[in-house]
Amino acid sequence: MTAKSIAVLVATIVSYVLNREWSFRIRGGRERRHEGALFFLVSGVGLVLSAVPLWISRYVFLLETPDVSLVTQEIADFVSAQIIGTLIAMVFRFWALRKWVFPDEKAQSGSVLLAPAPDPTDEAA
Repeated sequence: MTAKSIAVLVATIVSYVLNREWSFRIRGGRERRHEGALFFLVSGVGLVLSAVPLWISRYVFLLETPDVSLVTQEIADFVSAQIIGTLIAMVFRFWALRKWVFPDEKAQSGSVLLAPAPDPTDEAA
């Protein structure tokens, strides 16, 4: 448990730094502590979302031994946790990071860029 906890903490910190400096380097504008706290919150929600399909597989669909064979249980665990859970968490994290952690500065400032008015001398307008 200790090793898993340390691994998750280190992975989340590295993920924050890489997202900040690579994926969303042109976005943001928040204070780093606020941004980091939001990142950890979004990562925690993503962690829970990634576990939900496995929970449903085991306790709603009862895909565990002795109700099903060990092979069926292992396949169901792999598909629900590693494929479905990872995809759900990945989509959620990307959306939440763009929306809340690293928002577009231009959209936040409230400034609206208007298109130039058509030239009245232009016949196509």
